[in-house]
Amino acid sequence: MRQGLSADLIKRILGASPKWTIMQLEEKFPPRNLADGAMVTRFAPSPTGFMHIGGLYQMLINYKLANQSNGVFMLRIEDTDTKREVTGAVELILDTAVKFGLMPNEGVSETGNYGPYLQSQRKDIYHSVVAELLAGGAAYPCFLTSDEMEEIRENQKLAGLPTGIYGEWARNRNLGEEEIIKHLNNGEIPSIRLYSTGNPDQKIFCKDGARGSIAFPENNEDIVLIKSNDGLPTYHFAHLVDDHFMRTTNVIRGEEWLPSLPLHFQLFRMMGWAPPVYVHTSTLDKIDAETGKQRKLSKRHDPEASVANFLEYGWPTDAVLEYLLNIASSGYEEEKTKNPNTNLWNYPIKIKKIPMSGALFDMKKLEWWSREFIGAMSIDDLTGKIIGWAKEYSPEWKKIIHSHEDYLKSILSIERDNPKRIRKDFVTWKQTLEEVLYFFDELFISNTDFDFNKSALIAFISGFDISDGKDIWWNKIVEIANGLGLKNGDVAMNLRVAVTGRTNTPDLYSIMQVMGHDRVVNRLQKAIG
Repeated sequence: MRQGLSADLIKRILGASPKWTIMQLEEKFPPRNLADGAMVTRFAPSPTGFMHIGGLYQMLINYKLANQSNGVFMLRIEDTDTKREVTGAVELILDTAVKFGLMPNEGVSETGNYGPYLQSQRKDIYHSVVAELLAGGAAYPCFLTSDEMEEIRENQKLAGLPTGIYGEWARNRNLGEEEIIKHLNNGEIPSIRLYSTGNPDQKIFCKDGARGSIAFPENNEDIVLIKSNDGLPTYHFAHLVDDHFMRTTNVIRGEEWLPSLPLHFQLFRMMGWAPPVYVHTSTLDKIDAETGKQRKLSKRHDPEASVANFLEYGWPTDAVLEYLLNIASSGYEEEKTKNPNTNLWNYPIKIKKIPMSGALFDMKKLEWWSREFIGAMSIDDLTGKIIGWAKEYSPEWKKIIHSHEDYLKSILSIERDNPKRIRKDFVTWKQTLEEVLYFFDELFISNTDFDFNKSALIAFISGFDISDGKDIWWNKIVEIANGLGLKNGDVAMNLRVAVTGRTNTPDLYSIMQVMGHDRVVNRLQKAIG
């Protein structure tokens, strides 16, 4: 530990006197009054303009753990990396929370006594904590330039050493006050670095909530706590301060943060604070079509990595969440099969069951979940969801549906009256509408490649009565087939293609009943020519 700095020098380094002491912050953000076992979790994304499906996975787990334990779920925006911030990204994150039903108890859109929940608005809190670290010698001002740090990195690489600012390479860690003042007088703005006392030859044991105790080499790098360019903290320091003063109990994050765990335990121990329970989940992977090997979902190469794509294509949000829940807790599918009343909101997640590796995101499996989910929906809910999607994402469909909502409901009702044989050909709201577009005259496309038996179509028109029951309707088709020397199925196929433009559709009788007399006859006459 180095000698601490005077209050006047700290004030000059930070640009102002600290607003609070750590003791005052402890009083300002006291321990939460929650029942034993209640979890305080947080989803803490960076506002980079892209919501990854892995982020939604993390959000779901954090939401479930807090909700099922009568705890608190927070949404914290980690916007200290101003170079990567994208305008409108915070709104995108909030929109995702709303549409997937994962609204936080506290956060940027909600009230809460532990905010602000934007890290860029917590600068005074970070500076108050780092001021005491400077005063106690646990941190120091560093005036190394970008060129100097690059030179250090190159020399370390040439020597086969780990890169970073540590040991002899940390040239400013023992500067005296007079030397610091000289740098400041020259107009240099320092970053604030940790004065690390770790020894990489020694082990630090860190407990992961699911993986158990893991041994790591101690951290000896003097990491940056406060950046020089904007006075904002790095992720490592911000998360330390925020998770302590927001009283986070469980940090659920991706396994890419596992190498940082010894540093984070070191920071908490340095402060004398109890660390939260860390759980590092597996990344969401896919099977690469070219290599056949499993790899991480890429936001650059994989459309399924983007949450926005799921919304734009009209994937049922609850079906997506159910599939993610089944990844996070593999017993969910089995339980739902045994008890259909089980749903994602009442099924608890267990930390020990969260996969630590190899979590495979399979679009075919998601399709199955979606088909099952839509198949179990009431017709009113199904119609409402599709209309809502069209209003937001498809101006073309919105215009068509606007005056045909009852007609759409009748279309979607076809083959949904038999619980033992549930129709399962609908996957997304967009695909559902594409599946039934032939019902709408403005979208119907005649099948000009089909060789129609016009005599069969003429005969059907002459005896067609929309009020006929299904048996009478079918008997008329049989009669036409017998009269023309055709098979029953051939006559039905002629009618099917003439009316729908397709060779494969749901029940033809039901289709005609929904379309009505005039529409059916008009299409048959068009096929006759």
